[in-house]
Amino acid sequence: MARQERAVRTRRAILEAAAAVFDERGYEAATIADILARAGVTKGALYFHFSSKQELAQGVLDEQMAEGGVPPRESKLQELFDVGMVLGHRMRRHPMLSAGARLSLGPDMREIFGGGSVPAWIEVTEERLTQAKAQGELLPHVEPAEAAWIISAGWAGVQLYSQTLTGRADLEYRVASFYQHLYPSIATPAVLARLDMAADRGDRVVAEIRALELALGEEAEADQAPVREPLAS
Repeated sequence: MARQERAVRTRRAILEAAAAVFDERGYEAATIADILARAGVTKGALYFHFSSKQELAQGVLDEQMAEGGVPPRESKLQELFDVGMVLGHRMRRHPMLSAGARLSLGPDMREIFGGGSVPAWIEVTEERLTQAKAQGELLPHVEPAEAAWIISAGWAGVQLYSQTLTGRADLEYRVASFYQHLYPSIATPAVLARLDMAADRGDRVVAEIRALELALGEEAEADQAPVREPLAS
């Protein structure tokens, strides 16, 4: 078990180092030597987990989906907003997401990665919009597939503009503003009035996620604790 845990930690360290290098230098300029130096691991350890630079980059892209999870909400439009805000919050703080965006949206990346994480994010968005439509949250004219493409493209554009103009310093404010302007065109008035679309929503949802993870960790530790037999009287 200890060996397996070390392997998991090593793989994560390599991915985080690769994400930092890809984010700083781009895919083409990044080298395995750069990633090895950043991760502090041997070449053998890296190649045990990843066979090439492209496989490393794909691993970074795959991690994006895990970073965007949020607790389920009764309102799927709220849940979709929460996803956008959590991504905005974490993109400013975690190279994994920032690197994933650069790998997905950079020049010539379509030929290498087939669109990176873009198709997956469109699919995730469409799934929540389809659920929202089934619950009566969307205006009659809204088609989930079309709306998902527009929302995903709009979010990507917001983060690119924010990166270019402010180094993403205003990203969470801009993401919230994007949804505040877009949602009135797709959400029913009754649903719209109940949504929390504040710019600090990402901070609060991330805190909620951490509290849930802490509680689950404590519960798991309690389940694994040895059972003590009562002393005989």
